[in-house]
Amino acid sequence: MTLRLTSLALIAAMVAGLGPVPGLAQGPTPGSSQSPGAGQSVGQSWPPLPTTGFISGRAATDKDVADGNAVFALRAYGVAFGKPLDVVIPQYAYLTKNGQQKLPVIVVQAEEGKGIKIFGIRDFDGTTATAKQSELQLLGTHPPD
Repeated sequence: MTLRLTSLALIAAMVAGLGPVPGLAQGPTPGSSQSPGAGQSVGQSWPPLPTTGFISGRAATDKDVADGNAVFALRAYGVAFGKPLDVVIPQYAYLTKNGQQKLPVIVVQAEEGKGIKIFGIRDFDGTTATAKQSELQLLGTHPPD
């Protein structure tokens, strides 16, 4: 029962951060050195990938989130349980949710917890959110044409 409640709490926390898009759900990243540009859409040019402000090859900590280097830290009852995904970070992606227009984003974090693959993303205004794997189209490290 405890494991089930933990899983439900994790899923509820992730879904809460996924709110409706056009403007992503969570707000500017504190301490972010990247502020890509105002209100860009699919037809506008992509910014360069950041050289800081992301997590790769390890699970994020609460300090990483506080420092603006991660979007989330997977924890249950005070214990970290996220595992890094074997995904190139940072990279370009499109966020596609519920038939809405593709939103260009930069993936800054990728982890798995409790069988769910979750990504930390940042839009071109620096706003952060989380997304499930099914909501992202990963594009790699070169800007799409």
